Amino acid sequence: MSIEDDVALLERVSTLRLLGDTALRMLAIGSEQRNFERGDVLFHAGDQADAGYVVQYGAFRVEDGGAEIIAGPGALIGELALIVPMKRPSTATALERSTCIRIARSLFQRVLESDPAAARKLRDEFAKRTSQIASDIVVAGRKMGKS
Repeated sequence: MSIEDDVALLERVSTLRLLGDTALRMLAIGSEQRNFERGDVLFHAGDQADAGYVVQYGAFRVEDGGAEIIAGPGALIGELALIVPMKRPSTATALERSTCIRIARSLFQRVLESDPAAARKLRDEFAKRTSQIASDIVVAGRKMGKS
């Protein structure tokens, strides 16, 4: 894929789209493409996380205990690993021949440091999501209390 194709893919990811064209271009240039065959593991639960992955082609099963999601083209896997050092909470396995873009946390942080406006947009988005999650928990708690 070309840099333009990579930028277009990154623009499909709602979190990354907030960063703007210049930041996405920097991410596209600095990231690396990885290829996987069916059954290959992208990462295991408990692994140290130092990158996020955007699926280009194919699909990955992401399993966290009993929960499972299928991540296809345009999905960002491991979003929090772009921001903070952590252990992977899940295992991601290729369901078919797949390709993804690996965005290292160090690259992501350099991009944010070079573009304070993009960093503020991302911070605001995470704050909004956190607020929504807290609200959802309160609502769910009230519903459970009425049962």
